[in-house]
Amino acid sequence: MTDGVTPSDLDEPRLIADKGVAARVGAIVEPVLRDLGYRLVRVRVTAQNGCTVQIMAERPDGTMSVDDCEAVSRAASPALDVDDPVDRAYHLEVSSPGIDRPLVRVSDFARWAGHEAKVEMAVPQAGRKRFRGIVTGVEGEGAVLTRRDAAADEDPRVVLPIRDIAEARLVLTEALIRESLRRGKAELRALEDGVVGAEDDEDSGETEAGDTPVPTPAPVRPPKPHPKPQRKTQAPAPRGRKDAKTVSRPAQGPRSGAAPGARKPKPKH
Repeated sequence: MTDGVTPSDLDEPRLIADKGVAARVGAIVEPVLRDLGYRLVRVRVTAQNGCTVQIMAERPDGTMSVDDCEAVSRAASPALDVDDPVDRAYHLEVSSPGIDRPLVRVSDFARWAGHEAKVEMAVPQAGRKRFRGIVTGVEGEGAVLTRRDAAADEDPRVVLPIRDIAEARLVLTEALIRESLRRGKAELRALEDGVVGAEDDEDSGETEAGDTPVPTPAPVRPPKPHPKPQRKTQAPAPRGRKDAKTVSRPAQGPRSGAAPGARKPKPKH
């Protein structure tokens, strides 16, 4: 497990879950991600490039680098090969949740309080299914929003049960972009401070003549960010996502001579 990550961080459940094929993919990859110190955000299966399976993941602190995407892709691919939840050829894409990210856990609504979100309910609340407003926090397992479209005689404050939400996502605003950039810079500074701290530890290991040298462990340097790897597909990256890793995956066990992407034949009984 990743240093500094507690089991409670990784075990926080997603209260907004996937359905259908996406749910089957999520059930396979979520334990794999947890063992690596990541949390699954959402899985989407789309018709892009024939069929694309997108896995959105993050660390418990909300970060996700290109190196992280590559690590998740390498670990998830063998698990998907074994269980084979998709019945056709598909492209596997691993990405960060993006700036206009989905909100799926109680901690997501708490972390992004003060920003605007769009919410669609699976179960209507007060006779409506769609809400848009500023996230102001959480109450138990309820997301608190201040509606901007409330009438003069309506209370703009609503508490929406997160388990009854079908989809919740941040709205891409200038304030959200600024906040995302600020957090990204803070993460980079923390990374640089970790490298400098490791170098200082090396210097402190020097001893004067006559002193008994004390062995010091070699510092572990965090990986440095590097440019985004070239995709194997020509499709543009999803809007608002700064990190992604895409690989092409063939359908399992096609019949000899079958066209690429064809469904697998069902065994005869």
